[in-house]
Amino acid sequence: MPSKIPGPSKTPGPSLRPVTDTDVRIEYHTIHGYRRAYRIAGSGPALLLIHGIGDNSSTWDEVIPILAQHYTVIAPDLLGHGLSDKPRADYSVPAFANGMRDLLVVLGHSKVTVVGHSLGGGVAMQFCYQFPRFVERLVLVAAGGVTREVNPALRLISLPVVHQALSALRIPGVVPGLRVAAKAAPVLPFAPASATPARLLADHEDLMRVLGGLADPTACSAFLRTLRAVVDWRGQSVTMLDRSYLTERLPVLLVWGDEDIVIPYHHAELAHSAIPHSELETFVGSGHFPFHDDPERFCRVVIDFISRHEPIVFDPLNWRHLMSKGAHPEQFTGDEDTVEEVLEAFEDERNAT
Repeated sequence: MPSKIPGPSKTPGPSLRPVTDTDVRIEYHTIHGYRRAYRIAGSGPALLLIHGIGDNSSTWDEVIPILAQHYTVIAPDLLGHGLSDKPRADYSVPAFANGMRDLLVVLGHSKVTVVGHSLGGGVAMQFCYQFPRFVERLVLVAAGGVTREVNPALRLISLPVVHQALSALRIPGVVPGLRVAAKAAPVLPFAPASATPARLLADHEDLMRVLGGLADPTACSAFLRTLRAVVDWRGQSVTMLDRSYLTERLPVLLVWGDEDIVIPYHHAELAHSAIPHSELETFVGSGHFPFHDDPERFCRVVIDFISRHEPIVFDPLNWRHLMSKGAHPEQFTGDEDTVEEVLEAFEDERNAT
């Protein structure tokens, strides 16, 4: 059943005392000729943290020191992001999944629990599909790729003409001005809850941080290539529901803020329906970055989830069996409307041009 708990975490677990910041290292490896940066800390079982589009591994700064008490935490900068190289290259979701596999191989890890946020959630799902032998558990945080629906601003930016407006971010003072405007946005009388500034700008600090990083021309170019690989004017073009049945034996945790305007909370309900054995943890009042709003609760939830679920051992015969059978819509959970919406999403994936 979904867990919808407001305020501080009530999840039982060990005392969470962060390791010191000096124990979190930024390291680099050159793979296929491209420099890839990653944060790494701790020891023990491997935990891979994958950030979202336009972001970088620093987004996990508040949770890495806590999680590193229990695990070897690896948080890469995806190619084209953060301190990693930003070449004119393949920025598709499968290519990002390949990059995660390559980095793990270089670091000597063959088994990992994967945590993916936003675009990183889509990459995490793709990683599970492409390299099931590597995956022990899966945590999806406000993950992209559930259905086509996405914030209209991302659809707009994906258009060939409109995306040129991002070049304005390079003008000195533009990004600080946007920050001031976001904080000073007025309250609109009679506006629906979903359209009030408080709701629309719930994540404005994080979104402004991401926008600020796009002032660099190479970062902006990589962002646009990544965006066009997953979003067009109709919405998300890469979705995961059609292969979610392959997680049948894989422990899956969904973490979502119910005020998320980037990837709507309803996507969590749809994913929870399509992955019947999954667990859903709702952060009431949080937006697209629940692990920023309450990092200690987020860590407790993840640690508790990992401790309760033994790592899956890949079985090639079972994998073949799952693929041969395909999805089982009769096993979807939730109310009638939710199940019907999942089935419609499946049909949309098959028929959209």
